[in-house]
Amino acid sequence: MKTRSVWQKTKTFFSLFLDQLHAPFSETGSICIVGASDGKFVLPLTERGWRVIAIEVDNTALYGGPVEFPETGQQEILGLIKRLRIEGLEQHIEIINDDFLVCRVPGPCSAVFTSCSWHYSRNRHRPILEFIERMQAIVEEGGIFCAEYMMPCEPQHEGKEHYLKEGELRKHFTRDWEVMEEFYTVPFVEEAHVGNLVDHIHRMGFFIARKVI
Repeated sequence: MKTRSVWQKTKTFFSLFLDQLHAPFSETGSICIVGASDGKFVLPLTERGWRVIAIEVDNTALYGGPVEFPETGQQEILGLIKRLRIEGLEQHIEIINDDFLVCRVPGPCSAVFTSCSWHYSRNRHRPILEFIERMQAIVEEGGIFCAEYMMPCEPQHEGKEHYLKEGELRKHFTRDWEVMEEFYTVPFVEEAHVGNLVDHIHRMGFFIARKVI
């Protein structure tokens, strides 16, 4: 690719989600990315020929603009739309500039994926179960739900439901779902990046399930 996401170096298990997308889905299906940001996950999917629904509420992530980088200070970023244009990947993508919890999502979708979006302050005014159930609701039969999420690893995270503990996500999946993979990292140090300008500690969970036909 000619361009690069400003989040490219942050930890992800997205490749495990990609591994599941060889399964047969409906011809009209699409992949929904909740929290599309500047395209870290969107562009690899569109490059592989998938129809993508990209949902992002942050205007700078979509349209570009100034953001604060560690060490180098404020710089302009391209944003998702410009990255898609430069890479020639504008086809087969629908961008929704809105809050996932209130917007209309074309569906059902073959798969839905989100990466560490639940814990953001803009989402904490709504119960995390609303977020989970809305993601579940847009997945077609035989389709995939996948989320990687932040877990509590520092005192300020304790008691906050948007930082899920081990096993908590699985409780929200009935027999209509087959849990395919679930694991948790140990606490690790992530280098400073856009949005968190100093080195910091994270702990992540990964969960993937298929909706039973």
